[in-house]
Amino acid sequence: MNNDIAHILLVEDNQDDYDATLRSLKKNHLINPVHWCKNGQEALDYLKSKEAESQKPSLILLDLNMPGIDGRQVLERIKTDQKLRSIPVIILTTSSDTKDVEQCYNIGASTYIQKPVSFEGLTEAIRTMKDYWFNVAILPNNDN
Repeated sequence: MNNDIAHILLVEDNQDDYDATLRSLKKNHLINPVHWCKNGQEALDYLKSKEAESQKPSLILLDLNMPGIDGRQVLERIKTDQKLRSIPVIILTTSSDTKDVEQCYNIGASTYIQKPVSFEGLTEAIRTMKDYWFNVAILPNNDN
Protein backbone atom coordinates (compact mmCIF):
# COMPACT_ATOMS: atom_id res chain seq x y z
CA MET A 1 0.00 0.00 0.00
CA ASN A 2 1.08 3.53 -0.68
CA ASN A 3 2.06 5.17 2.60
CA ASP A 4 1.30 8.62 1.16
CA ILE A 5 -2.42 7.88 0.87
CA ALA A 6 -4.48 8.49 3.99
CA HIS A 7 -6.02 5.32 5.35
CA ILE A 8 -9.59 5.31 6.66
CA LEU A 9 -10.92 3.14 9.48
CA LEU A 10 -14.67 2.57 9.17
CA VAL A 11 -16.32 1.24 12.32
CA GLU A 12 -19.84 0.13 11.42
CA ASP A 13 -21.82 -2.88 12.64
CA ASN A 14 -24.48 -2.81 9.92
CA GLN A 15 -23.49 -4.54 6.66
CA ASP A 16 -25.94 -2.47 4.58
CA ASP A 17 -24.64 0.81 6.04
CA TYR A 18 -21.05 -0.34 5.46
CA ASP A 19 -21.83 -1.23 1.83
CA ALA A 20 -23.62 2.09 1.25
CA THR A 21 -20.75 4.06 2.80
CA LEU A 22 -18.20 2.20 0.70
CA ARG A 23 -20.25 2.80 -2.47
CA SER A 24 -20.53 6.50 -1.54
CA LEU A 25 -16.77 6.73 -1.03
CA LYS A 26 -16.16 5.10 -4.42
CA LYS A 27 -18.78 7.26 -6.15
CA ASN A 28 -16.91 10.29 -4.82
CA HIS A 29 -13.63 8.91 -6.26
CA LEU A 30 -12.08 8.46 -2.83
CA ILE A 31 -9.29 5.99 -3.51
CA ASN A 32 -8.08 5.81 0.06
CA PRO A 33 -7.76 2.33 1.52
CA VAL A 34 -10.60 1.53 3.94
CA HIS A 35 -10.30 -0.95 6.80
CA TRP A 36 -13.66 -2.14 8.15
CA CYS A 37 -14.25 -3.09 11.77
CA LYS A 38 -17.70 -4.49 12.54
CA ASN A 39 -17.87 -3.42 16.20
CA GLY A 40 -16.18 -1.36 18.88
CA GLN A 41 -14.05 -4.15 20.29
CA GLU A 42 -12.78 -5.08 16.83
CA ALA A 43 -11.87 -1.42 16.21
CA LEU A 44 -9.95 -1.14 19.49
CA ASP A 45 -8.16 -4.43 18.80
CA TYR A 46 -7.27 -3.24 15.29
CA LEU A 47 -5.95 0.11 16.52
CA LYS A 48 -3.58 -1.74 18.87
CA SER A 49 -2.51 -4.25 16.19
CA LYS A 50 0.80 -4.40 14.33
CA GLU A 51 -1.06 -3.64 11.08
CA ALA A 52 -2.45 -0.37 12.44
CA GLU A 53 0.86 0.42 14.11
CA SER A 54 2.66 0.28 10.77
CA GLN A 55 -0.11 2.14 8.91
CA LYS A 56 -2.19 4.08 11.40
CA PRO A 57 -5.49 5.35 10.00
CA SER A 58 -5.51 9.04 9.12
CA LEU A 59 -9.26 9.32 9.66
CA ILE A 60 -11.85 7.25 11.53
CA LEU A 61 -15.52 7.05 10.55
CA LEU A 62 -17.32 5.83 13.66
CA ASP A 63 -20.88 4.66 14.19
CA LEU A 64 -22.26 5.23 17.69
CA ASN A 65 -24.91 2.60 18.26
CA MET A 66 -23.24 -0.79 18.21
CA PRO A 67 -23.65 -3.78 20.51
CA GLY A 68 -21.01 -4.32 23.18
CA ILE A 69 -18.47 -1.50 23.16
CA ASP A 70 -20.35 1.32 21.44
CA GLY A 71 -18.98 4.25 19.46
CA ARG A 72 -18.94 6.58 22.46
CA GLN A 73 -16.66 4.20 24.36
CA VAL A 74 -14.43 3.73 21.30
CA LEU A 75 -14.18 7.51 20.89
CA GLU A 76 -13.30 7.95 24.55
CA ARG A 77 -10.57 5.30 24.39
CA ILE A 78 -9.10 6.80 21.22
CA LYS A 79 -9.05 10.32 22.65
CA THR A 80 -7.40 9.23 25.91
CA ASP A 81 -4.68 7.21 24.15
CA GLN A 82 -1.50 9.23 23.57
CA LYS A 83 -0.72 7.35 20.31
CA LEU A 84 -4.22 7.62 18.84
CA ARG A 85 -5.76 10.88 20.01
CA SER A 86 -4.50 12.98 17.11
CA ILE A 87 -6.52 10.90 14.61
CA PRO A 88 -9.63 12.84 13.55
CA VAL A 89 -12.80 10.91 14.38
CA ILE A 90 -15.94 11.60 12.38
CA ILE A 91 -19.11 10.34 13.99
CA LEU A 92 -21.35 8.92 11.25
CA THR A 93 -24.56 7.77 12.89
CA THR A 94 -28.34 7.77 12.64
CA SER A 95 -28.69 9.57 16.00
CA SER A 96 -29.52 13.26 16.02
CA ASP A 97 -30.00 13.30 19.80
CA THR A 98 -28.48 16.51 21.17
CA LYS A 99 -27.08 14.57 24.15
CA ASP A 100 -25.16 12.31 21.74
CA VAL A 101 -23.90 15.30 19.76
CA GLU A 102 -22.71 17.17 22.87
CA GLN A 103 -21.20 14.07 24.46
CA CYS A 104 -19.23 13.19 21.32
CA TYR A 105 -17.85 16.71 20.91
CA ASN A 106 -16.98 16.82 24.62
CA ILE A 107 -15.06 13.55 24.30
CA GLY A 108 -13.17 14.84 21.26
CA ALA A 109 -15.07 14.04 18.06
CA SER A 110 -13.85 16.09 15.11
CA THR A 111 -17.19 16.13 13.30
CA TYR A 112 -20.68 14.73 13.91
CA ILE A 113 -22.70 13.72 10.85
CA GLN A 114 -26.19 12.25 10.98
CA LYS A 115 -26.45 9.52 8.34
CA PRO A 116 -28.85 10.63 5.63
CA VAL A 117 -31.69 8.22 4.91
CA SER A 118 -31.17 8.07 1.15
CA PHE A 119 -28.12 6.85 -0.76
CA GLU A 120 -28.04 10.18 -2.61
CA GLY A 121 -27.99 12.04 0.72
CA LEU A 122 -25.20 9.81 2.01
CA THR A 123 -23.21 10.32 -1.18
CA GLU A 124 -23.56 14.10 -0.80
CA ALA A 125 -22.51 13.95 2.87
CA ILE A 126 -19.47 11.83 1.92
CA ARG A 127 -18.60 14.29 -0.88
CA THR A 128 -18.69 17.19 1.56
CA MET A 129 -16.65 15.21 4.10
CA LYS A 130 -14.12 14.25 1.40
CA ASP A 131 -13.80 17.83 0.18
CA TYR A 132 -13.08 19.08 3.68
CA TRP A 133 -10.95 16.30 5.18
CA PHE A 134 -8.93 15.45 2.08
CA ASN A 135 -8.82 18.74 0.17
CA VAL A 136 -8.94 21.48 2.84
CA ALA A 137 -7.85 20.12 6.23
CA ILE A 138 -4.30 19.03 6.93
CA LEU A 139 -4.37 15.60 8.52
CA PRO A 140 -1.86 14.71 11.22
CA ASN A 141 1.17 12.68 10.25
CA ASN A 142 0.48 9.39 12.00
CA ASP A 143 3.62 7.58 10.91
CA ASN A 144 4.94 7.46 14.48
